[in-house]
Amino acid sequence: MLVQKESKIGDIVAVNFHTAKIFESHGLDFCCGGKKSIGDACAEKHVDAELLISELSKAEDTNQSLSRFDKWEADFLVDYIINNHHSYVLNSVSTIEHHLAKVVSAHGERHPEMAKIQGLFADLTDELLNHMQKEEKMLFPYIKKMHMAYRNTLEMPIPPFGTIGNPIKMMEDEHETAGNLMKLINTLSDGYTPPQDACGTYRVLYGELKEFENDLHMHIHLENNILFPKAAELEKELNKTYSTL
Repeated sequence: MLVQKESKIGDIVAVNFHTAKIFESHGLDFCCGGKKSIGDACAEKHVDAELLISELSKAEDTNQSLSRFDKWEADFLVDYIINNHHSYVLNSVSTIEHHLAKVVSAHGERHPEMAKIQGLFADLTDELLNHMQKEEKMLFPYIKKMHMAYRNTLEMPIPPFGTIGNPIKMMEDEHETAGNLMKLINTLSDGYTPPQDACGTYRVLYGELKEFENDLHMHIHLENNILFPKAAELEKELNKTYSTL
């Protein structure tokens, strides 16, 4: 795609997920901030927009084999998010919590920021677990029902929440909360840079937190910038079809 200052960050990453690393290297948020244009985001962060566009254009030219998440159908994307990102959160939280407890116990006196990180991660975990449960029990099944109805020309399923835009708005707000908690952890840990007196567990923990943040960014991006717009379009098309019958 042609990259311009008016281009939305989320749209660019939706087409080529390799560009996510470029945005991150300039401190630009491609998940929760995906609806911002390159021009606006660069102005806020004092980033050279022309340099960024040049880097993005090179990535577009050199990446011939891409995972085109934006081309996947909604039902497949739902399953991918659950099996990859929801599963990752469920499987990694207890390990990170265990390592946090060890580091706070051993280093908390010299590094009081670790207790704050522990508290923030607990808040983040609660937020994500509740969030994912709502998605898996309410929003995602309905998206799959809509997709099946559209694919098989079936009657539009009656939504329990008025319109798909209502739960989507709630999920996006919760993404914003989770993203802000992760940013605070990043800041307190100096970008996951272990101090000189860090033990092995300390260093492993920071690696785990960085990986958790990377996964969260892609997780939110896939939902905010790809799945949710697909769901809104599905509802629009179904309403259009059955309003003419």
